[in-house]
Amino acid sequence: MNALESTSTRPYLIRALYDWCTDNGLTPYVAVLVDDTVQVPREYVKNGEIVLNISFDATSSLKLGNDFIEFKARFAGTAREIIVPVNRVIAIYARENGQGMAFPVPVAGSAAEAPKGSPLSSVPAAGGVNPVDDEVRVFQMTSPEPGSEPPEEPPRPPAGPRPALKRVK
Repeated sequence: MNALESTSTRPYLIRALYDWCTDNGLTPYVAVLVDDTVQVPREYVKNGEIVLNISFDATSSLKLGNDFIEFKARFAGTAREIIVPVNRVIAIYARENGQGMAFPVPVAGSAAEAPKGSPLSSVPAAGGVNPVDDEVRVFQMTSPEPGSEPPEEPPRPPAGPRPALKRVK
């Protein structure tokens, strides 16, 4: 079997990084370049991309297959069936420290397919590279450049006194 006949390394790397995240108590996130083949809630897609929490706590019936990532998740309290072709995953990383891996933009598209201004639009397109064994780049997400838009802050807990347990005899 030569490189042209072998399967893509992408699903294996996604599973490996998912395992690494969960083994280390981190939250695995995947960044997905959305098109008609991706089944996600469109109202959460920004600049043609969506970031999904694929942790055990956020999903049910998670299947990290060679062709698709499938799971059920709740969005604003509504259960949704999510199906993402593995070739549309452009990154997997840990939410807490940003460590992970970025993948080339899918072959069917081009660098022009990545939305302008997207933090992942700098990932090189795989055009001219064998799509089965495309180059993979390891990265660590960092803070934005000074003067750029600040990232969205996570929701803060409600203000006020901390709840206390009262013991009744």
